[in-house]
Order: sequence, then C-alpha cells, then structure tokens
Amino acid sequence: MRILPSGAPILRADEMRAAEQRCFGAGVSQSELMERASLAVAREVARLGAGQPALVLAGPGNNGGDAYGVARLLRGWGHDVAVAAIGRPTSGAAAANAAAWQGKVESLEQVSARPVLVDGLFGTGMSCALDAPVAAHLARLVAAASVSVAIDIPSGIETDTGLDLGAPDGITATVALGALKPAHLLGAGVSKCGHVLLADIGVEPGAIWSSIARPRLQAPEPQAHKYDRGLVVVVAGSMAGASRLAARAALHGGAGYVILAAPEPATGGPDAIVQRTIEGRDALAELLTDPRIGAVVIGPGLGRDEAAKDLLEAAIGCERDLVIDGDALSLLGEAAAERLRTRKAATLLTPHAGEFARMFDAAGSKIEATLAAARNSGATVIHKGADTVIAWAGGKAVVASAASSWLSTAGTGDVLAGLVAARHAAGGSADEAVWLHSRAARLAGPAFAADDLIGRIPVAMGECL
Repeated sequence: MRILPSGAPILRADEMRAAEQRCFGAGVSQSELMERASLAVAREVARLGAGQPALVLAGPGNNGGDAYGVARLLRGWGHDVAVAAIGRPTSGAAAANAAAWQGKVESLEQVSARPVLVDGLFGTGMSCALDAPVAAHLARLVAAASVSVAIDIPSGIETDTGLDLGAPDGITATVALGALKPAHLLGAGVSKCGHVLLADIGVEPGAIWSSIARPRLQAPEPQAHKYDRGLVVVVAGSMAGASRLAARAALHGGAGYVILAAPEPATGGPDAIVQRTIEGRDALAELLTDPRIGAVVIGPGLGRDEAAKDLLEAAIGCERDLVIDGDALSLLGEAAAERLRTRKAATLLTPHAGEFARMFDAAGSKIEATLAAARNSGATVIHKGADTVIAWAGGKAVVASAASSWLSTAGTGDVLAGLVAARHAAGGSADEAVWLHSRAARLAGPAFAADDLIGRIPVAMGECL
C-alpha cells in the first residue's frame, strides 16, 4: 500500500517558487531554507537507512545543494557517506553547500552502489528528459540499493504533470519539501515516487489544491427520519445490473430512501430499495418533481439508444441535483459543457479517462484539465483513475492517488456513482465519497467483485464517525 500525506497542500513548480520568495521576504535566508530541507531529508534517510552505508547523488542545481547538505549532516551523525555528482552548483546556497562538503566527489559513471541511495540530481522544475546515460546509471544505483530516497521529486518526473522523463523504478520514498507537487499524485509519479513523506520547512503554501483526507462523518440525529438522510433516485436503463449496483451503493452509503426507477418492472435487489416503473421521458420527469429528492443518478447501465437519450433529457431538465455517470456521459459527449452549464441545480460528473476525453479538452495536467472542465460546465467533476482528481468550478481541487488497483473491475464505477449521490444527498461532498470508495476497496482485499465492495462501505463509514 502506498503512503501519501492526507489533506496536504499541492503546489505547482511556479507556486512553490513564489512560496519560497514569500519566505525570503519574511527574513528567512536561502541558506537557512536549504538547511531546513537538507535536515528534513537527512532525518528520513537516517531513519529508513538504519545506519547502512549511503550514497548521495547531487546535481548542479538547488536539488544538488540539498543533497550536499544531506551528505554533510549524515556524515556528522556518524554515517558512512559517499557522494557522486553531475556538474556542480555555481551560485547561492547550493554552491555554499557543495563547498562545505569536505569529502570526495565521484562521477556517476564510476561510483559503486551502496545499500542506501539518496537521489538529489534533479528536482522541482525539471521539464526535459534525462540523458540516456544518466537515466541508466541512476536506474542501476536504485536497483542495487535496499533503500532509496528522492529529494522532493525523483529525478526524471515532470513536476506539474507527473510525466515520466526517464525516472527509475523502485524509489522507496520521496521527501516532499514544503508541499506536495502534482508529480507526487499524477501520472508516472503515482508509481515512481514510492511512499511520499511531507516535510515542513517553514514555507506557507497558500494552496487551494490538496490531497484527499479522511472525512469526518456524523451519525444521524436522534430525531432524524429517512428524508433527512437523503432520498436518492437511480434511473435504470437497458443493463439493469449496473443501476442496481448504484442503488445498493446509495443505500449502504447512508441514503435514507432509495428509489430505482426502471422502464420495466425490476427484479432482484434488496427489498429496502423502492422499485418504480417509468414508461419514458414524461414519467421520469414527473417522478423527479418531488422536492424531497436529494440526488438523482443517471448513466449506469442506461444504454445509448433513443429511449436512453429521452431519459437523459428528462434528468438534465429536472430541478434536482444530478450525478451523471457511464452511458449518460457518452451521450453528452463534447456538448457536455454547453448542455450542463445552465442547470440551476448541482451537477456531478464521474468520467473515466476515455469519457473525459470525449467531453472535454484534456490539455495540461490532469488537475488543470479537470478544473477547466468544472469551470466550463459548472459541474463538480470526479475524473477517475489511478490518480482521481475531484474539481469544483470555483477552483478547488482534491487528488486521490492511493486507491487499490483491484478497483479496475466492472461495476466499481457504478458503485461510486451511487455513493456520490448518497453522500451528496446527505449534505456531504464528492471527495468524501471518493475516500469511502477507496477505503472500502482496501477493506475488500484482493480480487473482489463490485458487489463485495458495497458491503464494505458501512465499515469504511464507521471509521469516520
């Protein structure tokens, strides 16, 4: 299981530089800030390395300056430390740290591997691929180490997107300095950063992006009734199983009342789910006039025929909050933003990467693309994947990238749609539902079916009470 700081701020490279400048303006010198960074990393290396001989790799920039500081501190604490470098810092605190290292500096090509490796070659701001020989030597040294720690970001990961620029596999842990960066949560960074540890170096992030955090839930009040807890309507279509999964997830996700509205009489499913037969668009529109409805789910198993289009039109035209998933997203296609931005009620979208690409421009990082989609559509967008991004039209973004890879099985997205609706109807948030979905998957263990996931949702909720 990957460890990631909970509820931590996320800054892009330029935002981190601005935060550092604010720190300098408050009277903290560049040397002091670099010493704080070096100390934070050295402590983690000492803890994880357990006294084994260490090799510190230093680059020509500020990341290299941090690395020289780490080497100096570790040696001062009695550790056996060697240093290998590419280039040498030539100015500022980085150059001073390099000059303060009194030991030998070897070449990357000739240095021997050691049990503990510290990667301080390149950090925040890297935008071009590692030279092939550098990438090969770095991969060799990481593979030979029993513990490898990257300073801020593993060399070969693009800071703002998580794009792989030649980063090695097998990094044990990355010490993020001051704030998380998008690379820790997106793209190749999800697998190549290892466990991410956040070090407080006295920089005020001022961020509106963050990693996902465990929600704080409250049990219903003693006087609560089923409508207080939220009435959820799930619209069924041609594949009844998907809509039943969504309805069951809503029921187990805390909704007080769940209606499964289907074109034909439904069979199966918990008796607690109320079955309603709807014969077309007008019947659904009439059902959705009920002001007690807290959220409507449409898309799981809806189909893409004319009947499905009619049901979607009725759902979009209603004045109830709406969760759109699956087939309904595909039916919206590139017209999604135009068709949704005029809705007066809240809209929540749950696309995977393919559905997102059919609806919105995917330029920029996944966070930036999802935020643009939220702004343009007026919807809350839950952009699913190994790096799920939840974005709101107002600019807030939350990233969840520590979910179980066993979620890659049919039906888990339907479960999420129902859970999103339940939590929204109860006054909760989209990121709350994503956290519960991920935690339920962890509780379900390996090789689970989507049906099994639903039964773990109440357990996950119980951990948040």
